[in-house]
Parts: sequence; structure tokens; C-alpha cells
Amino acid sequence: MRAANKQWVHPPEALLRGHIVYNVKFLGESEVDCPKGTDIVRDAIRKRKFNKHIQKAEGHRTPRVELTISADGVTVQDPKTKIIQHQYPLHRISYCADDKTDKRMFTFIAKAADSNQHFCYVFDSEKCSEEITLTIGQAFDLAYRRFLETQGKDIDIKKQYLLLQKKFQALEEENRSLKQRIQELEKLKDSDQVAQLGPRVSI
Repeated sequence: MRAANKQWVHPPEALLRGHIVYNVKFLGESEVDCPKGTDIVRDAIRKRKFNKHIQKAEGHRTPRVELTISADGVTVQDPKTKIIQHQYPLHRISYCADDKTDKRMFTFIAKAADSNQHFCYVFDSEKCSEEITLTIGQAFDLAYRRFLETQGKDIDIKKQYLLLQKKFQALEEENRSLKQRIQELEKLKDSDQVAQLGPRVSI
């Protein structure tokens, strides 16, 4: 698979067969009303920065995490224990952006697995936010290309499935016709029995 986009920052195989890791500071996540939008992201960054200042004043440090990106999804995990804190397949990520006014800030919005809620995750990437955005964009592009290729390989299986589906539908139709015919025969049988009993009935 060749890179069709000159702006790609990694070899395709790095994201298809492996992953790219960025060591960043995780400012946290905020629930958002919309799955995308610069205003939504800007507001989430403002909230997380404000919260960061409060935590710093209280003596808390912003935790460092590993942001792992591949064609399968994005994972946020502890750099030492490797415990996964957040993990999203790409189809649940609706938006990602770097803050043009602050080159350190990077965000992505993702949908929760068990609800319709969306959360905006905010990171301090230490001046590589644009590269992270491009990396996720490349991951999306590669995942889509892989999907199209897989669809092509599975076309024979799909044809077989459609043929089986047609056969099943034909059998169902035949079964319905047989049931209808049986019902008609039963009605005729009942009519014949009534006709046979007719002459024996006297008033």
C-alpha cells in the first residue's frame, strides 16, 4: 500500500502493523454536547487548563501518559504500568484537532461505548500537537483503505451469501404456498363433508 498523501508523517506499515507512541501530559476529559467543532474543542481546552491551574496550586502534577495511535484506534495508557486508561476504535472518534493558538494542545472527541455521550480528551503534547493530528488523520486514511481492500477480497463470500439468501427466500415462499394450498384443501374437504351430510338433515 503506497502513501497517497505527501503529508503523511509515518510509513503506512508503522500504523497498519504497529503503532506510534507519543508521550504527553493528560489534562483530562470533559463531556461535550456535540461530536465535533472548533468551539466545542476550544471550550474543553479552556476548562481543562483552568482545572490544571487549580490542581497545580494544590500541589498536584499533570500526569504523563502514552498516547498510542494505530489504524485500529487510539489508546491512552500509563507509561510505567501500561494500564489502559482509555481506548477507542477509530470509528468512535468523531473529531481531532490541535489548538492553533497554543501549539502544545491536542484534543480528540470520542463517543462512549455504552451511551450516546461524547467526551473531549485534552493533552499537552509539548509542541508536537500538529504531528499527532496528522498521525490520527493518516490512521483514519489507512483504516479506510484497508476496509475497501477487505471488501474486495470478501466479494466472493458476499456473492455466496446473497445466493444462499435468495435460496432461503425461495424456500420460505414455497413453504408459504404449500401452507396456503393445504388450508385450501382443508376448506374443500370440510365443504365436501357438509355436502355429504346435507341430504341426511331433515327439518
